[in-house]
Amino acid sequence: MAQISIEVNGRPYAVGCEDGQEAHLMELAKMFDHQVRQVGQDMGQLGDTRLFLMGALLLADELSDARARLAANQAELARVQAERSRAEIRAVQALEGAAKRIEKLAGEEA
Repeated sequence: MAQISIEVNGRPYAVGCEDGQEAHLMELAKMFDHQVRQVGQDMGQLGDTRLFLMGALLLADELSDARARLAANQAELARVQAERSRAEIRAVQALEGAAKRIEKLAGEEA
């Protein structure tokens, strides 16, 4: 397990992570630090615990919104795929009907 130091609101914190995940954890820490600093600017210094809580709640809100958008997009994708399947079925039926008419016409000419 890797051990790295991250900085949140100007203070260092030692955290562990799986080997190879260090860069990802650093990026997450930067996002959290940005959120905490933004809360501090908007609301004033509240103490680390409250700043961290507010930062975490704001990030959770963003995550919730992203999940809702993802669910809506997945529902729209499913609707479009179902519509496409129905269109393909209609196209196949139209082609089969046309082929039968062509065969009928060809049989009448013979």
